[in-house]
This record gives sequence, structure tokens and C-alpha cells, in this order.
Amino acid sequence: MALPRLTKLELQIMEALWDKGALAIREIQENFFAKYRSAYTTIQTTVYRRETKKAVRRIKKISNAHIFEALVSRNAAHRRLIDELLGLFGGRTQPVMAHLIESGKLTLAEVEEAQKTLLKLSRKDKSL
Repeated sequence: MALPRLTKLELQIMEALWDKGALAIREIQENFFAKYRSAYTTIQTTVYRRETKKAVRRIKKISNAHIFEALVSRNAAHRRLIDELLGLFGGRTQPVMAHLIESGKLTLAEVEEAQKTLLKLSRKDKSL
């Protein structure tokens, strides 16, 4: 089954579930900054739609509140977003990396960590 695409609101909802674990809709809403908080019914509708797409599931009911948990991992969702971003550049990473470096959003420590990961992957390829 393909990983469901997440909108900005859906990603915020998922972030709340990833950070806090299983939550009711009201608890999800309370995790948003007051300035950017969507209406309860908007979040409820979005969660229900994500449920039909198998991104979240109802795990129990307490009184009138349904409790939801994430079925999609943070890592899987982030990988999907990055793959979509790279798809906009024809799969080329250079324009994205150049922007991150020029904007100061990529630190030397992050570059060194990426280099270590590349070396590990290179060693694995040689051992096969």
C-alpha cells in the first residue's frame, strides 16, 4: 500500500501524534499554537479522512472521545516529502543542497554526518 500524501494540516496532526502518542481530537487541536489553531471540526474531519487512508486509526473510545494513533511513521512521512521535493528537481539533489548551504540551513556538523552515512553506504556496497 502506498504511503498517503500529507497536507500541511495533516502533517501537523501527525506531528502531534508522533510527539505525544495516542490522542483525542481535542488534544490534537490543543497541540497547535493558538495563533494557527484550526477549528475542532476541521481537525476532526481531517483525522477521519486520514483514518480512511490508513494513516491513523482509532484505538479506543473514552466517553464521547475517540482516541487516535499514527499508523504512518515520522520517518516514512518525511521520506515521502523529501522524495516529492526531489521529484520537482528531476531527482537531482544538487539544487536542494546548494540552497541549504547558501541559506545557512545546513551546518558543517550536518555535512560531516552526511559524509559518515555516505561512507557507511559505500562500505556496504563493496562488501556485497
